[in-house]
Amino acid sequence: MAHNIFKGLGIALVTPFKSDGSVDYESLTRLVEYQLDNGADFLCILATTGETPCLTADEKKKIKELVISLAKGRVPILMGCGGNNTAAVIEELKTSDWHGIDGVLSVCPYYNKPSQEGLYQHFKSIAAATKLPVVLYNVPGRTGVNLQASTTVRLAKDCPNIVAIKEASGNLEQVDEIIKNKPDDFDVISGDDSLTFPMISCGAVGVISVIGNALPKEFSKMIRLEFRGEYEGARKIHHKFTDLFSLLFVDGNPAGVKAMLHEMGMIENVLRLPLVPTRISTLQKMSEIMKELKI
Repeated sequence: MAHNIFKGLGIALVTPFKSDGSVDYESLTRLVEYQLDNGADFLCILATTGETPCLTADEKKKIKELVISLAKGRVPILMGCGGNNTAAVIEELKTSDWHGIDGVLSVCPYYNKPSQEGLYQHFKSIAAATKLPVVLYNVPGRTGVNLQASTTVRLAKDCPNIVAIKEASGNLEQVDEIIKNKPDDFDVISGDDSLTFPMISCGAVGVISVIGNALPKEFSKMIRLEFRGEYEGARKIHHKFTDLFSLLFVDGNPAGVKAMLHEMGMIENVLRLPLVPTRISTLQKMSEIMKELKI
């Protein structure tokens, strides 16, 4: 039976671009090594933060192969595979090369706004199409539909290889309902950096983090302290980054974290349209906080 190995600090990996817009594989290599050297427990590739909709099939293939070769089995790799055409997602699962990938992150169908029964049938069909562990991804702010707690629990009970959910609804009551009613072998993973502290205190097993791209050591420390029950120390780290959390997303994701990584000298501050870099005013505020925090 499949089980969840995606626990602790997961990194929602950005895709660095050069000034001409091409993928910067050298910067990606440095970034992955930086994560692995500073506390990342697993990597999440080719999902929202990676600007995956704006990557070509060849670029996605190269990114996947590069990350696998760099990780060398040291940490699990979770890869995005989702969409609003169930048949197309199933075809991708059946025909793509999944060697070196440890699990599938599948987002709720967007734009066509299915019912809860439609969401259930969609994910049940996806789970049946792969032997890999599947992590559901609920992010209603992007998809326009919320995977309700009852539907999540139903999927967890009915599909043995659906092992976890990345919950980014921002609704702690919903998160608590899932954790209360889920099977023992199903986990909740935070999809919101700012809510990771309270979600772990409620029973979540980790986070798929955006800020972790820039601050894996610090964010990983917060999680590890909380796992050990050292809540006061963890809370101090959480509050230390509160202002930074909001600034990271005020101009959209991954604009904020790319600006932060650029300030740290790690990547160019380049995104692909329709995304654009964060505003100068936001960047200045982030820079001031980073100086205060001695980042």
